Amino acid sequence: MVLELYLDLLSQPCRAIYIFAKKNGIPFQMHTVELRKGEHLSDAFAQVNPMKKVPAMKDNDFTLSESVAILLYLMHKYKVPDHWYPQELQARARVDEYLAWQHTTLRRSCLRALWHKVMLPVFLGEQVPSEMLATTLAELDMNLQVLEDKFLQDKAFLVGSHISLADLVAITEVMHPVGGGCPVFEGRPKLAAWYHRVEAAVGKDLFREAHEVILNAKDSPPANLIIKQKLMPGVLAMIQ
Repeated sequence: MVLELYLDLLSQPCRAIYIFAKKNGIPFQMHTVELRKGEHLSDAFAQVNPMKKVPAMKDNDFTLSESVAILLYLMHKYKVPDHWYPQELQARARVDEYLAWQHTTLRRSCLRALWHKVMLPVFLGEQVPSEMLATTLAELDMNLQVLEDKFLQDKAFLVGSHISLADLVAITEVMHPVGGGCPVFEGRPKLAAWYHRVEAAVGKDLFREAHEVILNAKDSPPANLIIKQKLMPGVLAMIQ
């Protein structure tokens, strides 16, 4: 049976998995789980992932959640170029270091920036206090600086001269605030050059295909009251 991926390209880790699978010619069947309709909260999806979150994967009778776990599973199962997750010990450790750091830092601030700037006011009709938005954007700026100074430095990519899983996870996070209208690359020429190198390494068409949903997030139609009531508890927990 073909590999099954349960994704919504609104989600940054879903985009990383989608790009990785497509770029490396991994055959898969995509099941779109529409987060803005609350499909991830359904009993049917809970049979795939009891945590009711995307991404999720099924490989015959084996199911897996958590984006990094899925990326590493695909990396080990399929024959993909070594640069994604290098065999060389210290290079691999650098990828692992970034993947461990990003969960509660860059990912959190990119997610909060999108929701505070766009998704809460536009999609859920909830205004965000200006002080909260300012704090969120300051946190984003701080984590972008760490991304640039600690991880990118003067290298072409985060772990050296070739793209890796670290770059893929990072760029899909950074595109979240871009979708929210944040001038992420303004005044950051090194980070902007890195973005263009990652886009070129992935392929511009695939990159744009994967990010079409997030770049149009600001045009999301308002949620109806039933959907809003269903989503709000999870959204508030997610962006705290």
